Amino acid sequence: MERKRLCVCGGGALGHVISAFLSARGYEVTVLTRKPNMWAATLRLHLPADDTRSLLTIQLACPETDIDSAVSEVDVRPQLITDSYQTALATADVVLLCLPGLAIRKTLEQMKPWLNPHTMVGCVFASSGFFFEAQEVLGNQQPLWGFQRVPFIARVAAYGHEANLLGYRPQLRIAVENVDSQEKEAFRGLIEQAFATPTVLLNNYLEASITNSNPLLHTARLYTLFSNWTAETTADHNILFYGEWTDAASELLIAMDRELFQLIARLPVSPTYLTPILDYYESENAEQLTRKICSIPSFRNILSPMRQLEDGRWAADYTDRYFTEEFGCSLPRIAQLARQYDVEVPTIDKVLEWGRRVIGVR
Repeated sequence: MERKRLCVCGGGALGHVISAFLSARGYEVTVLTRKPNMWAATLRLHLPADDTRSLLTIQLACPETDIDSAVSEVDVRPQLITDSYQTALATADVVLLCLPGLAIRKTLEQMKPWLNPHTMVGCVFASSGFFFEAQEVLGNQQPLWGFQRVPFIARVAAYGHEANLLGYRPQLRIAVENVDSQEKEAFRGLIEQAFATPTVLLNNYLEASITNSNPLLHTARLYTLFSNWTAETTADHNILFYGEWTDAASELLIAMDRELFQLIARLPVSPTYLTPILDYYESENAEQLTRKICSIPSFRNILSPMRQLEDGRWAADYTDRYFTEEFGCSLPRIAQLARQYDVEVPTIDKVLEWGRRVIGVR
């Protein structure tokens, strides 16, 4: 399978970083965004400090790429930046949606008339409900794929101009549907090569869709951070989401993770496809988990979903994607499956009920 033409759909942090990284790796990348006029022809990608892996993988794949190794940054030019679905999809071999879950269905509906029946349509946030939405909109013939966890920790430095690759995973896991086993394996190899990271093929889409990463990690922290706040509650600074992580958040995350694995035991998935949260973070209890999460360099400076008021203080921002993505898309899918398979998940239900109330969804 020689698929070198990729369409990255979405202008968020992962859209920026993935577009730049794959362009630097020598792939023909089209960026499909609502705001093409805000993008420069050249993107600057800032790599992690003292990171030799990204520099080496880029240099080996594309020696002519302009890299300044002294400051760990690379300047690249995507093939095309456009807001036209027809133009972006005309020659795309692979599509990767880098969008919040609430935008997936509408985007797929707009893509559908222009999709080649052999184009691999995927999502960087499979846990946001992508496979469920894609099967309904595109049917069971369109090849689909998705990451179990996002490949990078990413942030926008200057919209359409610069982005920060803060960290990457030692291994990627993807699900591929609606193609035969030979093509699944070939596509796994393509993703492994494109992202320069060992990649594992999951058994089915549920193994990519039901995870204990963002759907539990984000919601446990949001609940313990904000559930006691009122409309008048404020803080004197924007609280570090991970850098100021608490034992209460760890305890809630562990409890939610335990319930999730009770559900997983009933699903048609491999019982070992997902690592329990304590094992994943190499911890034995809540206190150790807190220390581990607080110490991760790429997590340390990530801020909470808050907005600054006129008086300089900070309030919770319930419109932020941390709220709308997880309480609007990701966690409801887990709760829905739990009801379908008659599994009691009282902690997850409690957190979800609060989250949907604060974002105004019933």
